[in-house]
Amino acid sequence: MNRPELHAYFQCVRSYSEAICKPLAPEDYVPQPIADVSPPKWHLGHTSWFYEAVFLQDYISGYTFFNPNYKFIFNSYYESFGARVERPLRGTLSRPVLKEVLNYRAYIDEQMAALIERIDEEQFPAFAELLVLALNHEQQHQELLLTDLKYILACNPEKPTYRPDLAQSATAPLPALKFVPCTGGVHEVGWSGEGFAYDNEGPRHKVYTGDFALANRLVSNGEYLEFVRAGGYTDFRHWLEDGWKTVCDEGWQMPLYWQEQDDSYFEFTLGGLVPLDPASPATHISYYEAEAFAQWSGKRLPSEAEWELAARQHAPSAQAGPFADADFLHPQPPQDQQGDFYQLLGDAWQWTGSAYLPYPGYRRVEGALGEYNGKFMINQMVLRGGSCATSRDHMRLSYRNFFKADKRWQFNGIRLAECV
Repeated sequence: MNRPELHAYFQCVRSYSEAICKPLAPEDYVPQPIADVSPPKWHLGHTSWFYEAVFLQDYISGYTFFNPNYKFIFNSYYESFGARVERPLRGTLSRPVLKEVLNYRAYIDEQMAALIERIDEEQFPAFAELLVLALNHEQQHQELLLTDLKYILACNPEKPTYRPDLAQSATAPLPALKFVPCTGGVHEVGWSGEGFAYDNEGPRHKVYTGDFALANRLVSNGEYLEFVRAGGYTDFRHWLEDGWKTVCDEGWQMPLYWQEQDDSYFEFTLGGLVPLDPASPATHISYYEAEAFAQWSGKRLPSEAEWELAARQHAPSAQAGPFADADFLHPQPPQDQQGDFYQLLGDAWQWTGSAYLPYPGYRRVEGALGEYNGKFMINQMVLRGGSCATSRDHMRLSYRNFFKADKRWQFNGIRLAECV
């Protein structure tokens, strides 16, 4: 990227964060119902502090901080940057008020725009590479903004609607569930080529898989409802031990955001409470639920290597599919095929059976950014494919998302696999 392109990219990403928040009332910016969810006001502040911590204080001699206390308030988990408000306590802070946070964002935008223009040519390539990472970091928080907002609004007994104007897809018959054969053997997976990728997507390396088959679409609400009605949540035989304990301890009876009323099922969406669409993908599913459904179905979850191999063998583009720009903000029934698959990219993140571990030869980068991915490589499972809340230009076939096995508030779904 040259300077004008980098500046335009910066402005585009920064403006989308505030566009996400435009439908909110001031009171919506503060709640934090659970530790996993951060207040929208905190997301807006954190994604501004990140530029201050990584760029402005290092590149500008005598840089004037907007508010020195924001280093404590808006740091997330970076030990390198010192003490911080603990994650479960972010929603306890009424100050800074929203207006101050928005003023802070404007100040950071002004400072960063000036820095992009005046940084010298020798420093510019490394600066631009680092800034692209920071912008991808903000895009991750944009997805979190949407999913956190959904959880916040769902906790309100009135079930308020985030946006009543969200796009709606045309209804279409649900394609039959079929399994697409994929050739195993020794293949390479991981990132290679030009452009941006996170460090955890490499090094590119060889893997071996047997022949396998991957489902042509995601598991639908109607199919998952069969599991619910068949007593799937009351039969320990389908569940991993930790999953069964979680079901019992948390009282799970169905996916997050489903509601049963008079033998009918409804689903809370960012467009409000709606009747459950049997053709739409089941989403807000934990790894435990995905694995239990696969067991009940007589199938399994794919490994992340299998998912990537299938995507590379059968999918046309790393950015095809309904991402956030499609403005559904909810997984849609399968319509447009991506190669031999529906819903391979966009709609819902897809759980794999792979633990989140470093690839062979992986080394954490030096400094604070070494905390970005590497230190989380334990007790988490990998997801692939992006979701309806992911920015289109944020996605790659090598992208590795990861969450703990009990997490349900993201747009996570299920794609089945089988051996052949």
